[in-house]
Amino acid sequence: MQVLVGTALAALMICTRGQHFASVDALPSASWAVFFLAGALLRPMWALPLFFVLSSLLDFASLASGTITDWCLSPAYWALALAYATLWLGGHMYRGLHRDAWSTVPRLALVLLVTASVAYLLSKGGFWFFSGRYAEPTLSGFIARIPHYYPRALGTLAGYVGVAFVLRSAWLGMAARVNARRSVPA
Repeated sequence: MQVLVGTALAALMICTRGQHFASVDALPSASWAVFFLAGALLRPMWALPLFFVLSSLLDFASLASGTITDWCLSPAYWALALAYATLWLGGHMYRGLHRDAWSTVPRLALVLLVTASVAYLLSKGGFWFFSGRYAEPTLSGFIARIPHYYPRALGTLAGYVGVAFVLRSAWLGMAARVNARRSVPA
């Protein structure tokens, strides 16, 4: 099951990250959700560096093919490693809080909100202050951008994570029904 989940998460990242041979242009990037879900659903810790390598390879392949510019590939790119680690850790922490019940949805929402906020500050703040792309990167300039960009990032993360947990719930429900049928004597 771990291999299946890991493969599905990798496929989701490949299909939604950047502009390359396998991307689906209509979908927003699922990268943040992939890291959160990898922390929540995959046991091996090596999934974190593996997914970071995958995301970097996709970015560099898109750059090499000319489908993206080097705008985002700056010295601040490495702030993504911290942001992705935060997302993975948030998912890992949520794994311990999760119960297969609707009552855990508020916990999930709170963990997503806190995790996304820290990841946003690390990735977008890192880019704003350390990329060299902005002439005068002031704190007030960064704060002014938050209402424009953060809600979309949070909404995309919540949407993908919500769909993943609904799919997980459906999978567990079907598996329970199949097991119940098997255990009924004929």
